[in-house]
Amino acid sequence: MNILAIDQGTSSTTALVVGPGGEVLGTGRSSLATLAGPGGAVEQDAAALLDSVIAAGRSALSDAGVPVSAVGLGNQGETVLRWDVASGEPLGNAISWQDRRAVDVTVELQEHADRLLEITGLPLDPYFAAPKMAWLRRRDGPEGVITTVDAWVTSRLTGAFVTDAATASRTMLLDLQSVDRSLEACDIFGLQPELQPEIVSCDSEVGETDAFGPRLPVSGLAVDQQAALFAESCFEPGTAKCTYGTGAFVLANAGSSPPRSASRLAACVAWMLGDRTTYCLDGQVYTAASAVTWLEQIGMLQGAHQLDELCGPVPPSNDSPVFVPALGPAGSRRLARAVTRQQPARSRAGARLGNSGAGDDPRGRDEHRRRRPCACAAGRRRPLPLAGAAAGAGGPAPGASRALPLP
Repeated sequence: MNILAIDQGTSSTTALVVGPGGEVLGTGRSSLATLAGPGGAVEQDAAALLDSVIAAGRSALSDAGVPVSAVGLGNQGETVLRWDVASGEPLGNAISWQDRRAVDVTVELQEHADRLLEITGLPLDPYFAAPKMAWLRRRDGPEGVITTVDAWVTSRLTGAFVTDAATASRTMLLDLQSVDRSLEACDIFGLQPELQPEIVSCDSEVGETDAFGPRLPVSGLAVDQQAALFAESCFEPGTAKCTYGTGAFVLANAGSSPPRSASRLAACVAWMLGDRTTYCLDGQVYTAASAVTWLEQIGMLQGAHQLDELCGPVPPSNDSPVFVPALGPAGSRRLARAVTRQQPARSRAGARLGNSGAGDDPRGRDEHRRRRPCACAAGRRRPLPLAGAAAGAGGPAPGASRALPLP
């Protein structure tokens, strides 16, 4: 059967119609702007984000000219949005994963950093969703729900108030051992667990949508980097991929037990299929292709094609200038050291990922952990009215990934 696969990214949304043999039958892309502001603010217009999803999906279907059987959705992961769950209307812009304004929240909660790492597998950093959720709640008050943006997109398409386990593991609110919401973590951040979406497996069929034309089931939800790990067939522990896009992200399959990293690499759910969970380790470099965009904006490049030309044909020597795109904090201490010492980041990060000791260090359990019904989802699983999607074009090419056997 044919599948419509949609990747909602930072700078664009890309859609593919994929055939039963993995062949690409049609493509569509719609660009998406980011809005930078003072204090580390990076936001996106929520309506434009949803429009880009619909426009890219419709374009891919038109390009393919064949029927599809289902829709799968990939998402940005740590980008959050405050919205009204009854009407589906956003109550402001989406706060991008790149936004750093929640740093005050992480400083204030520093005494809980080790406990949060133990529960969630994630270091306390404004990159992840929960600090941004807490910051947004404090700034804007009690109205609406604050979720990762995938929950809002899925709700607008199908009426279901859900998020997948992989995306939930990027919030700092998920207990990594039980793959359930941690009441203790929610309490630390001052967030109400009953206002968070239901956590479902990545292969769940969560509803149907007619946003792309024919009525189609929506099944196959995942955060973008874990989706790339799966797409590159990194199914065995120790296999990894590196994806280059707005940022660069090395993820390694860590097997069926929650992993531990001495370098505080993020440990999270890679995917959950049925009741089977696979975990991964993640090292992040927040600035990759966005550094190229910056070089274009200041007039040093006319496009990415000039990068090799700018570096010149002669291999760099010890006296050659080196551009380190340290335009934001490093995602892990080991990756930061690899860059500053001018050593191959893959070999250093890969060695650490390959020796993660997955499953060797049992985790403490959250004594308050239990499933709670979501008050917001009760009685409403119908798609909300959608604004008309304005078709877009252009945008950067999607990041490249490849599987790498680790030492």
